[in-house]
Amino acid sequence: MNISNLFQFILGFILGVFLLAVGSVGAAYYFFNRMAAAPPKPVFSETVADPPETAPTSPQSQETEPEPTAVAANDLPETTEAEAEEAPEPEVADETSADGYKATVTWSSGLSLRAEPSQDSARLGGVDYNSEVTVLGMSADGTWQQIRLENGTEAWVKAGNLQKVN
Repeated sequence: MNISNLFQFILGFILGVFLLAVGSVGAAYYFFNRMAAAPPKPVFSETVADPPETAPTSPQSQETEPEPTAVAANDLPETTEAEAEEAPEPEVADETSADGYKATVTWSSGLSLRAEPSQDSARLGGVDYNSEVTVLGMSADGTWQQIRLENGTEAWVKAGNLQKVN
């Protein structure tokens, strides 16, 4: 065995280790970047998608609105300012009582509090698992519940994640 063969062996060994290390680092870089990317937004079965609005195809398919009839001013029922200011909230379908009922959070990671009964609404905070809240009512579509926390904060949470306390 001469020096030239020994030199070739050492150089080949170092080159092989170098290529193995570079390949491992490249593979790790690829997989870590794949894991760091945000996953696609999940679609839940209870989420209601807005139906796309379609334009009418012909003028014949448009319905004509009936023309309003004139009503004499004395035929209208009288309303006071207090009655005019009181407008019922259309989003709350059923309220059990002014105080509601006590319930506990059953979702293991807690619930997000929303300003309005919508996934796109502003997030007001959260409530932890097994926390006691007061349920005030339900949204018209039945997918959100309005609650009041012990500190008096009123917010909306996804329905089905609270259990009534007996």
